[in-house]
Amino acid sequence: MQGELFSDPGGFPGGRDRSEPAPGAVLLPGWLDLDAQRRLVGACREWARPPAGLHAVRMPTGGTMSVRMVSLGLHWYPYGYRRVAEDGAPVKPFPSLLGDLARRAVAEAYGAAVGEIAGAATYAPDIAIVNHYAHGAKMGLHQDRDERADAPVVSLSLGDGCVFRLGNTETRTRPWTDLELRSGDLLVFGGPVRFAYHGVVRTLPGTADPALGLTGRLNITVRESGLGE
Repeated sequence: MQGELFSDPGGFPGGRDRSEPAPGAVLLPGWLDLDAQRRLVGACREWARPPAGLHAVRMPTGGTMSVRMVSLGLHWYPYGYRRVAEDGAPVKPFPSLLGDLARRAVAEAYGAAVGEIAGAATYAPDIAIVNHYAHGAKMGLHQDRDERADAPVVSLSLGDGCVFRLGNTETRTRPWTDLELRSGDLLVFGGPVRFAYHGVVRTLPGTADPALGLTGRLNITVRESGLGE
C-alpha cells in the first residue's frame, strides 16, 4: 500500500535543498510529490469524519485552540493520551501506511547518522495527530512532552505554507529559527531538539496548489508514544 500511496521524492523543487536547521532537525523540501499529497489529503478527509473525527480542542485555561485536530492510535488531550475521543467514541486506529511512511522518513532524514539520534534506529511510531489550520489559525510555542519516548517526531505539511518556529529546549524565548514549510515538505526533529519549543507563527493563505482541493493547511505529526498497551 505504501508504494501505491507514496512515491519517492525525486529531488527538491524550486532549488530548495535539504537543510539541518538545528542539531537533530532535518528538513527535506518536496519530499511528497503532488500525487502523493493528493492521496494523503484524501486519507485525512476520511480520518476526519465522525465518530472520533475532527474537533476543536479546549484548553484547561478555558480557551479553544484555533486549529482543529483528529488523533489516530491514541487520542491527545491537554495534556496526555487516552483511548476515547472527544465525542466518547473509540479513537481511530493508527494507520499502517503512516507507520511505514514515518519510518522511511526517519531513515532518509538521518541516513548513516540514524544510530546517533535517540530512538531513530528502532523507531516504532504508533500515534499521529492531524491538525487543520484554517486561514488565520496558528499554534503557540509548546513542547511535545506527553509521550514516554524520546524518539523523533515526523511532521508532514499539506496545503498552504506556513512559518514554523523551532525554538530551544529551555524557554519559549529566543533563540529560535523560523522556517518556511510548504506543501509536501518533511520535517523530522529528534535528538537534541526532540523536546524543543516549536509552533506555527502564521499560515500563508493562497499558497496551496489548487490541484490539492484543500483550503488551509494540514499538518500530520507522527510519533512513538512509549505508552505500550
